[in-house]
Parts: sequence; structure tokens; C-alpha cells
Amino acid sequence: MNQLVRPPRLAPGARVAVVAPSGPVPEERLQAGLDILRGWDLDPVVAPHVLDRHGKLGYLAGTDEQRAADLRSAWCDPSVAAVLCARGGYGAQRMVDLLDWDAMRAAGPKVFAGFSDVTVLHQAFATRLGLVTLYGPAAAGVDFLKNARAQDHLRATLFEPESVTTLSAVSPGAALVPGRARGVTLGGCLSLLASDLGTPHAHPGARGGLLLVEDVGESPYRLDRYLTQLLRTGWLDGAAGIVLGSWAACGSYGELRAVFADRLGGLGVPVVEEFGFGHGEGALTMPLGVRAELDAGTGTLTLDEPALS
Repeated sequence: MNQLVRPPRLAPGARVAVVAPSGPVPEERLQAGLDILRGWDLDPVVAPHVLDRHGKLGYLAGTDEQRAADLRSAWCDPSVAAVLCARGGYGAQRMVDLLDWDAMRAAGPKVFAGFSDVTVLHQAFATRLGLVTLYGPAAAGVDFLKNARAQDHLRATLFEPESVTTLSAVSPGAALVPGRARGVTLGGCLSLLASDLGTPHAHPGARGGLLLVEDVGESPYRLDRYLTQLLRTGWLDGAAGIVLGSWAACGSYGELRAVFADRLGGLGVPVVEEFGFGHGEGALTMPLGVRAELDAGTGTLTLDEPALS
């Protein structure tokens, strides 16, 4: 697995577009997120349909065509240095096939950030654009708005990425399977990785990679199902190592740990747990598509070079 192209870091005054490729965004949360971005000396612009709600399917921020048009327009705008997702939810799978990948590739590299349902787009940006992306807090996400750690880590990644090349687990030394491994980071939300299998934009597999996974609101048996699906399809064959993030509202961690040990322990690769990214409080921003070293014993992921150039 090859390292992908790193987009340029942001500079003070940079124009950033906020889009909603999945679920609808409450206006008060959007405004609070914009205030944080302005406090970082960024110039945020809101895509036309971010505050829309699909008339019949209220869990979508506008129609599939509208959400795709917002993302394409923001990405192809030469004045925009970064595209930040307002939230996750559901809907990226419905619009990803409507994007004009040729036009977006021609627009050149820029920062793309989001998490949860945005996993679908992270995979597409990797396979279609060959681009490093940031699996991190959403601009209007509740955890981001209320947590200084999440804000500080995303800001550092955007402006001073060399300051955050070593990422550490919440509980250092929490190794489900000890050892060290090197590879290129990939992954995201586990349920989305499983449901995206077989689609035109999905990663062909985790071979040679360091897989970062987390999820929210999924019971232990469902997480077992997703991992089993990835195992049965061979998608996990050859993975170099695995980093487990947050599992908010997924049940007791004792039960979850038993599932992870059962499904992942037999791969014979290092597995580190409680890494503090995803849906948990104070989530770290995790670069996808960069070469790194995982040390499960110390609970660290060290990037070979900063996520952004």
C-alpha cells in the first residue's frame, strides 16, 4: 500500500468550505462551529444546502444531487483551501457516485476532513484522488464544539502538522496484541467499511496498511458481524496492524474487548486499543493515507512525515 499525496497545510486567512454530505445540520451548531473556525483566523463559507433537509427523508441534508453538488463545487473552487464536513449521520453512500471525480482530480489536492459516515468519502478520496485525508471532528459536531482537546488537535493538524506526528492512546500501553508494525493508515467507521465493501470507491483491502477503526451505537454482536464480514471477504488479509478508537454507546468494554480479541487476535498483528479517535470525547484527528509506525506496547502511532505538506 502506497502513501498518498499530502495536501498543503492551512495558513491564517485561508478560505474553508463547510459541506453536509450526509445528515442535516442544526443551525445553532453550525454557527457555533463557524465561530470556532473564525477564531482560528480562517474564513469559513457555508455550502448552499448545508441547512437543508430532504422533504421526505428527514435524515438527509437535502437531496443526493444537492449534497453532491455542494461538495463538488466547494472542491473545485480554487479559492477554497479545505473542505470540512459539518457532521456525519447517513447519506454519503447515496451521493458519492454522483460526484465528478475527473473535475475534482483536476482541481488539485486540498484538505478534506470529517468522520463517521464520511468514511465512505475518505475511501473514495483515497482510491479516486490518491489523497491523504483527515479522519477528525466535524465542524458542527457536538463533541467538537464542547471539547478543547478535539479542537486543539484538529487545529494543530491543519496549521502545524509537524507538531502532531506522534499520536498517543488514551490509555498508553493498552495493547490487545503487543508488537510493532509499519504501514499506511486507512480506515474509519467500522460499520461503514463493512457496508462499503464491493463498491467502486472502497479500498481493495487492508494489505500492508495500519487499519484505524471505531464506531458508535453498535452492540457487540453487530461489531462481531462487521469484523466477520471483513474477515470472510479477505479484506483484512495482510493488514500490518490495527488501531482501535472509541466505541461510544456500544456496550461494556469488557464485552467489546472479548469481541476484538476473538475476531482480531488471530491475525497475528499488533492491535492497540483505546486510542481516542472517532465518536468519543476529545477525539484525535487521524490522518489517512500516510506511512506510520505503530507501537502497540507504548500505544503510539508515529507518522513518518506530517499529514499535510
